[in-house]
Amino acid sequence: MLTWRLLISSFAMHTPRFYVPVPMASGEQLSLPSPAAHHAVRVLRLRVGDAVQVFDGSGAEYAACIDLIEGGTCLLRLGEGVFPKVESAIPIRLGQGLTQNDKFDWVIQKAVELGVTYIDPIQMTRSIVRLDQERAQKKLDHWQGVVIGAAEQSGRVKIPRVASLRNLEKWIDDLPLGPLRVRLTPDVKNSFADVVPPSLGIVLVVGPEGGFDPAEINQLEDANFVSVSLGPRVLRTETAALAAIASLQSWFGDFRSTTL
Repeated sequence: MLTWRLLISSFAMHTPRFYVPVPMASGEQLSLPSPAAHHAVRVLRLRVGDAVQVFDGSGAEYAACIDLIEGGTCLLRLGEGVFPKVESAIPIRLGQGLTQNDKFDWVIQKAVELGVTYIDPIQMTRSIVRLDQERAQKKLDHWQGVVIGAAEQSGRVKIPRVASLRNLEKWIDDLPLGPLRVRLTPDVKNSFADVVPPSLGIVLVVGPEGGFDPAEINQLEDANFVSVSLGPRVLRTETAALAAIASLQSWFGDFRSTTL
């Protein structure tokens, strides 16, 4: 029982973290943006003197305490800055076939927690969800918000970018040339154990609920994507994406060793 009590206590004492995209320096006063201030004061019920952490996306993280709460304003006093080694040892770019809304949000959130550095929503032939330009832009803003929330929660100090929605052909054309390119499929024998360790990062593409269309498979093969299986079972798209990222971190990334 003591172990569980200590574990629960450690979660209860978790210091709230906030992303504030402005330059920071030790000793300065910082005003939380309105949404973050509302969350800190109205949701978390923080008070003057409470400890928080803030980061600006540059790689630095600052200890801080609440200096003033007045109306909708929440001012922090910044302490010392540090540069924690929490970002992925290998850049992983996820190209995810567009899925139903709740699934896509969930994949983004968990992919950020697992260390992904870039997320590309892709409109594929078998995607159930179809978005026009206006809806896609609204979704992009929403998805970036999901990323920020996941980065705050997971202790990351850099914010992954969610790119604009594109079709597969356009996405392939825009990809950089250096990273290893991987496509998930259950119908091959190759696993990540058969992949040459990448030196310039990895591009991982995962199909939507209905999988890849045959024409899309041909496009990916022509673009030098290596086909890799995660085992004999057919995984849902959201399961496949996250299992693959975890596997990549285990084989090539920071799951191999942890420095405290």
